Amino acid sequence: MSNVDLCCQSSAVSCKLLPPGVAPYTLLMPIMKAVELQGEIDDQHRLHADVPQSLPTGSVRVIIFMPEEDEAGPAWAAGVSSEWSAELNDTAQDIYTLNDGQPIDAPR
Repeated sequence: MSNVDLCCQSSAVSCKLLPPGVAPYTLLMPIMKAVELQGEIDDQHRLHADVPQSLPTGSVRVIIFMPEEDEAGPAWAAGVSSEWSAELNDTAQDIYTLNDGQPIDAPR
C-alpha cells in the first residue's frame, strides 16, 4: 500500500472527491509555522527583515503584502496639494492667528 493510499484512508472525507491514488493537496504540504515580520525592499529589489534568533537557519517561503494605494493615499494628497495650492498660498485665507482660541492643554 502506498503513502498516498494511507493518506486517503486516514482522511476518507477529503478523498471521496479525488480519483483513486491521489492525495489531497493539504496532505502533501508540510505543516508550516507562520511568523509575521516587518521588512523593506531596497532599490536593488532585495528584501531586508530582522528575523528572531529563535528561528532556525534554512530556506523559507516568503509572502509579501503590499498596501494598495487608495483615494486616501499619497496620490490623493498630491492631487489636493496641486489643486488647492493657489488657495492655500492666498494670504486672505489666513483668518486665524496663534492668539485665536485656546490651547488644547489649557486649564478649563
